[in-house]
Amino acid sequence: MTPRPESSDPHPEQPAEQRRAEQPTTARKKTTAKKTAVEKAAAKKTATTSAAAKAAATKKAAAPGKRAAAGEAATKKAAVKKAAAKKTAKAPAAKKTAAKKAAARKAAVRETAVPDAVLRQAPPPGPAAAQSVPPEVEIAVSPAVDAADRERLLSGTHHAPHSVLGAHPVPGGVVFRVFKPYALAVTVVSGGLTVELHDDGDGFFSGLLPLREVPAYHLLVTYEGTVQETEDAYRFLPTLGEFDLHLIGEGRHEELWTVLGAHPMTHQGVTGTRFTVWAPNARGVRVAGGFNFWDGTGFPMRSLGSSGVWELFVPGVGEGELYKFETTRPDGSRTLRADPMARRTEEPPATSSIVTSSHYEWGDAQWLERRAEVPAHQAPFSVYEVHLPSWRPGLSYRELAEQLPAYVKDLGFTHVELMPVAEHPFGPSWGYQVTGFYAPTARLGTPDDFRYLVDALHRAGIGVIMDWVPAHFPKDDWALAEFDGRPLYEHADPLRAAHPDWGTLEFDFGRREVRNFLVANALYWCQEFHIDGLRVDAVASMLYLDYSREPGQWTPNEHGGRENLDAVAFLQEMNATVYRRCPGVVTIAEESTAWDGVTRATHHEGPSGFGGLGFGLKWNMGWMHDSLQYMSHDPIHRKYHHHEMTFSMVYAYSENYVLPISHDEVVHGKRSLVSKMPGDWWQQRANLRAYLGFMWSHPGKQLLFMGQEFAQGAEWSEARGPDWWLLDPDYGAQADHRGVRDLVRDLNTVYRHTPALWRRDTEPDGFRWVAGDAAEDDVLAFLRYDGDGSPLLAVCHFAPVVRHAYRIGVPDDVPAWHEVLNTDDGRYGGSGVTRPDPVKPEAQGWHGLPASIRLTLPPLATVWLRPA
Repeated sequence: MTPRPESSDPHPEQPAEQRRAEQPTTARKKTTAKKTAVEKAAAKKTATTSAAAKAAATKKAAAPGKRAAAGEAATKKAAVKKAAAKKTAKAPAAKKTAAKKAAARKAAVRETAVPDAVLRQAPPPGPAAAQSVPPEVEIAVSPAVDAADRERLLSGTHHAPHSVLGAHPVPGGVVFRVFKPYALAVTVVSGGLTVELHDDGDGFFSGLLPLREVPAYHLLVTYEGTVQETEDAYRFLPTLGEFDLHLIGEGRHEELWTVLGAHPMTHQGVTGTRFTVWAPNARGVRVAGGFNFWDGTGFPMRSLGSSGVWELFVPGVGEGELYKFETTRPDGSRTLRADPMARRTEEPPATSSIVTSSHYEWGDAQWLERRAEVPAHQAPFSVYEVHLPSWRPGLSYRELAEQLPAYVKDLGFTHVELMPVAEHPFGPSWGYQVTGFYAPTARLGTPDDFRYLVDALHRAGIGVIMDWVPAHFPKDDWALAEFDGRPLYEHADPLRAAHPDWGTLEFDFGRREVRNFLVANALYWCQEFHIDGLRVDAVASMLYLDYSREPGQWTPNEHGGRENLDAVAFLQEMNATVYRRCPGVVTIAEESTAWDGVTRATHHEGPSGFGGLGFGLKWNMGWMHDSLQYMSHDPIHRKYHHHEMTFSMVYAYSENYVLPISHDEVVHGKRSLVSKMPGDWWQQRANLRAYLGFMWSHPGKQLLFMGQEFAQGAEWSEARGPDWWLLDPDYGAQADHRGVRDLVRDLNTVYRHTPALWRRDTEPDGFRWVAGDAAEDDVLAFLRYDGDGSPLLAVCHFAPVVRHAYRIGVPDDVPAWHEVLNTDDGRYGGSGVTRPDPVKPEAQGWHGLPASIRLTLPPLATVWLRPA
């Protein structure tokens, strides 16, 4: 953990009175005798003669006993005069009537006996003030906020409100200044004493009290009809220490979420919430929320030096409070923004941030200890992709936790991949236009509810991968766009900032604080929510400066190339940091080009001159497009497209691949997976089953989108989710859909128990073509090998006919082969052309192998055989 010492500001704020010139005095005499605290006070406002001053000084030095008695008498006299002055004082704020103020004072102020160390209100300037000050007290500063500070506080442009407001030692005592708009009166309470401050107008209250040091105190604030007892937010030291601010400035704070945002805490013995936000271009920042009726005027934040961070500890504010930051832009205009680091938000379309803390107790320690034992590319890895809001529409995170883990475990998937769960304002964006990068969407519950879902999946033995979107963000005027009045999270160059495809803004990956925001966000999901993998969206759009841009719409990099060097550096830093900090977590790139070294280590330079990006896995978009294109052809034409199924093996080991049939392939007119297949309803399902068998046996990991596991015919819609009614026993064709789902279950079961299908996914020696050129027969056959040489034979037949005694070459060291899976099995809805008995090889060599077997190939089917 990054230490966060509770320390003072590295750039101490000087009280305003120390920055102002003292009022001139006509005569000030310094003596060599001892001076009391009263003698150290500033010069009197009323002019005195030098002779009188000398006489007073001599009298004090000679008669300390008399001085004390005179001081006590003067104090009592001042108290009487103060009471009289109150009756004649005029309210400076036009909207506050004398009647209201009198009533407020009666409610708030309790008359008490006043000892020597009395808390005394400093009266307003003028003749009455001069009369009420004991002759031995010299006042050098006015307790009221001066005109310049007053204007900056009212306009929301003060960078150091704590230097003006609160309690500050000054010559003559301690000055108290409070800024409470709409208050009728403010009273300082210390111990058993209460003293009302003077109303300076516009919500400002002040008083100069003859104290040696700042006491422990709190405030009574009187509003019309109510009195609130509160701590003074401007009496607290900064909550962030030098080290945190240094790391933020360097862009290296790997636990950024622990120091920025809203955090309930106990600070200097007081409970409240620390608000911090990065807004380096702002002229001022204030906190607004439900606790101050969305008026941030009285809650200005302080700037913590050159870090660009603004901070305010607000006592009494706790979990569940709504808030935003009111920022004054460089041009003087104001904007109300959600917290970029908010860890909880309102449910859209509401946009406020919510103060939160986690109280969840995890139960997945055993899972976390075990997940790092085997790297993802050497382990079974089959993924069920889920859009949580529509998987079972209407279910919350906790309700999903009762159903999703059981369903996924029954089907045998090793992982789920969740489409983006970070908060997003527009539901049909499916989460790919994020505004709350640190907050799980409130549509389904609280952050702890989401933790409960992840925990439930882990306890069921299922890993959790989350789609993560660091490429871009929407332009909503309450979110990140020009957050503090200038481009901040986005690139300053409009051509670099605007994403040409999605109407969004691209992050400025070259700015260290922005990189820090994103790298820390990746760690946040892994550490705070125990996420096991991040599938990074739209990597190609990040890597290329000319992505979807015409000539003249982009500028080459410093070497004259099209590579976005800032994005490359960011991805390398993100991957290296995640793998260093989170053992067992895997990162996956959705990258659709031939970029060299997506899954190569960052410190290994490739032929292009770049180090690897450092991902663990990469989506094989080429395999997906080619294989789906082949399957969409009528079988009579497939022989002309045979290369579309074999070409993937040319580059299969260039990266560590995932074979994805994702949400993108079953929407927007692309049709569902089964509907892409040619032929009648039986042939469509048979083609689908054969394709799934091919997919699960091809080198690489598998990903299947929800609804495709039971051959849903309709395209997916986020508004209604999968068509679960197809599995209803009362539906006439439910057996057709259950058959496909049963096949998926068996594919996963055999896959997990057959290391040859996953152990050497990234090693060329783990694969061998048997029949890669049988285009006329629409046949593919290949061997997969485990680390110890144990094989699995996969034969895929994509023609709608039965081929008898079809000869397939095999090794000669296997005495017999046993059929372990056949997608034409009647249980799956097939024609039942299966072989329950083992088949023995013949000595006749075939397909370049020393032996062969003769099989009856079912129509439109994939068959797996293992040594018997």
